[in-house]
Amino acid sequence: MTDRIATTPFGGGPFSSALFKAHEKLEADRAALKSSGNRTGKTDKWQFLRALTEARDVYALSDRAIAVLEALLSFHPEKELDGSEDIIVFPSNGELSLRTRGMSAPTLRRHIATLVKTGLLLRKDSANGKRFARKGPGGEVRDAFGFNLAPAALMAPEVFEQAEAARAHAAEVRRVRAEITLHLRDISKMIEAAFEDGQGSRNPALWLGFTEELKALSGRVARNGALDDHKQRCDALVRLRARVESAFLAGMDEVGLRERDCEEASAQTGDISQSDKKMSGNDARNERHIQNSNKDDSFEYCSDNKEAGGRPSDVGQRQDLHHSGSEAGQGYQQDTEAHEIRGSAKGDPEQVSLGDLKRACPSFADYALEGLGNWSDARKAAELIRPMLGISKDAWLRAQQHMGPAGAIVTMAYLVERAEEIKSAGGYLRVLSEKAEAGKFRLRPMLDSLLNR
Repeated sequence: MTDRIATTPFGGGPFSSALFKAHEKLEADRAALKSSGNRTGKTDKWQFLRALTEARDVYALSDRAIAVLEALLSFHPEKELDGSEDIIVFPSNGELSLRTRGMSAPTLRRHIATLVKTGLLLRKDSANGKRFARKGPGGEVRDAFGFNLAPAALMAPEVFEQAEAARAHAAEVRRVRAEITLHLRDISKMIEAAFEDGQGSRNPALWLGFTEELKALSGRVARNGALDDHKQRCDALVRLRARVESAFLAGMDEVGLRERDCEEASAQTGDISQSDKKMSGNDARNERHIQNSNKDDSFEYCSDNKEAGGRPSDVGQRQDLHHSGSEAGQGYQQDTEAHEIRGSAKGDPEQVSLGDLKRACPSFADYALEGLGNWSDARKAAELIRPMLGISKDAWLRAQQHMGPAGAIVTMAYLVERAEEIKSAGGYLRVLSEKAEAGKFRLRPMLDSLLNR
């Protein structure tokens, strides 16, 4: 026989084993208070309510269920809840509806049932199912029927622990979400910068691939998303960022070489301009004349009879080579379209014919928009290719100054053929220009190496 009488659910509903187990748990928790020196069964009701709000997902409680509990707690006059004794509140339906901001009776019953199922409340019903209190002669409450808040007070240590875990989880979610946002922003900025400084155009497959990967990982970072999903997304972004940064830094090395080319070529251009002033006083339209009479010049104009096997009547005749300071070496004479230029580097007696150039550099001919029929077409193709290879105008001008214009064209064709092997075309051209300046550069071995391949 048991000396406890289990009360029936509100409204005379059927008795259940869960309700009986709830009463059993309440008595077991109270018994544990007597043997435990750390637990008192007391808690601040508003701190408890706040902790339960933070841990509501653990107990599957909605905000409205917590609002109903808050209204019930407000009927207890004391700030502290003491679970060692019953804490009965007995509001009427109308008063309870007012304190829940007008919640309807069916909604109240539904959320109260949820609180009972969670173990935060127990019903103590009267014989007729109404909620009221019997008072003694002095006005003290002797017996009350309504909702018992003692289970909530006894659950407080567990609720506070779950709230702390929920705060730690929320902080971790915020940290991962912020990291995802930063990775998305930084990766997109690096990709954008790569296309702005020319890396994207030099290696479009790589950078467009990065763009597609970033697009797949982009999108809204939900606040209520699962932490594991956020971590997987963050890890994928970290891996993508490492690859993008490595590619971007590698591209910056090439940019650094090109910038150094520009600086050195700018300094060289300044020296050339000073020497031009001494060589010619004709500066009409901001142009200078460089008059060459050396028979080893890179430009050697030939008549049709020479191409047929004869010799020119006047090999010593030379045309003035014009180049505009603003166009950085693009000002060839218009009459080169009527003549062929037999190419050689300055100081290199071995001539390079247009046929040799076509055989050694077949890819170069693809950039000749009107076909590679003469050296004027070759010059246009070289000027078209120059920005594609990332070579500055100043580096191009310096190459023409030291190699001769035809030698620079042949060198440009060589760089096109070896574009996949040469990491920095601008830096490579700078080195060859330095060799040509020192008299240690020859065109023929370069073309022979391509022909032998």
